[in-house]
Amino acid sequence: MKTPKIILLCILLAVSPRLFLFSLDFGLVLDQTVEIIGDGANTNVIYSGLLIPRVSALLGENGEFFFSAGLNFQTYPSCGFVPELLRTDFNWRFGSLGFRIGRMVFSDPLGYIAVGLFDGARVSLDTQAGNFSLGAWYTGLLYKNRAEIMMTDKEREAHRAALNFSNFDSFRRTYFAPSRLVLGLGWEHPSLGHLVRSRFALLGQFDLGDEDLNSQYFIGRMLVPFRFFSFDLGGCFGLAQHSGVHEMFFSADAGIAWRFSNHRLALMGRYASGLNRNIGTRTFLPITTVPQGGIFQTEIPGISMISLDYLLRLHRTLSVNLTSSYFMRNDLAAHPRFAPDYQSNGFLLGNEFLMRVFWSPFSDLQFNLAGGVFLPGLGDVAPEAGNIWRVDLTAVLSLR
Repeated sequence: MKTPKIILLCILLAVSPRLFLFSLDFGLVLDQTVEIIGDGANTNVIYSGLLIPRVSALLGENGEFFFSAGLNFQTYPSCGFVPELLRTDFNWRFGSLGFRIGRMVFSDPLGYIAVGLFDGARVSLDTQAGNFSLGAWYTGLLYKNRAEIMMTDKEREAHRAALNFSNFDSFRRTYFAPSRLVLGLGWEHPSLGHLVRSRFALLGQFDLGDEDLNSQYFIGRMLVPFRFFSFDLGGCFGLAQHSGVHEMFFSADAGIAWRFSNHRLALMGRYASGLNRNIGTRTFLPITTVPQGGIFQTEIPGISMISLDYLLRLHRTLSVNLTSSYFMRNDLAAHPRFAPDYQSNGFLLGNEFLMRVFWSPFSDLQFNLAGGVFLPGLGDVAPEAGNIWRVDLTAVLSLR
């Protein structure tokens, strides 16, 4: 009987195009960094090496899967290997509707409130009125040094605790980030009115542990390009609830950039609220901790900064970046890391000078050399404190 065989052949021919769309792509990334850090009294040499295997695959015509993990060898704060699961997610797209689930990369419009890897799901919808998105994420399964979530003093203390793999309870307490639920509603438009690039988000984080700290954020950012210039405005208004006390906080960004040929010059200013009883604000409260400097890696609460950045592309494989940033504190409760016990009524912290060199001789090989110094002597908070300097070299090799 040839009829069943013919029917089976027709079915296989109909299905085979979809089967052949499934393909695996393997890769391996080796990221190595050597840092030399000095503060006038001590000099430390720190090495970290991160090995990242990754696998990606197309799932039919509409889906994609991505898996990556990391094995990190570090010498600071302790020497040893640390395993972690990195970006691992499924992504489906059906016309204008997109759906992503797993451990994914997320960033708020300003880039310093909620940034990094998050576990959860996100739905997006592309329309003529812009892109709308809705997401929900959980933070309690992330590696704490990757998540950098330190919203309370207790969480900060737990973050500094050394990793302990002796038993599961010690591993759980010293490895994972705090348990928080993050909800996000976003909207962005690439060219509103054929001129303004806009991005807005409404975020909320809810404490699932015992800290009883919840917060909400309304975030907006607009970029207006005009010939060789671009103007950047952004800000955040937030509310926090802690043990029955309601407080507000805010931040504001403003910048202007000039681009011409292989040059880019940008001036940026940032203000993050400090403790001010007169207007009823608390120190700014981000979900993740993002350092505001390359050398002076201060946190954003209660800090203002003015930064001048110059980027020169010498060759398609070689670029040089020069940055000068001046830091100020907005209230006397904000103590700088370089002088935490220094009692001062000053507000000027000092100036940081940083140079970065980017060299990518091949598409799968990159080098990043950075060096600079922070000078507290140019401020009045701790003018007698020693200078902080830093040099680091990063090499990234990608194998496919």
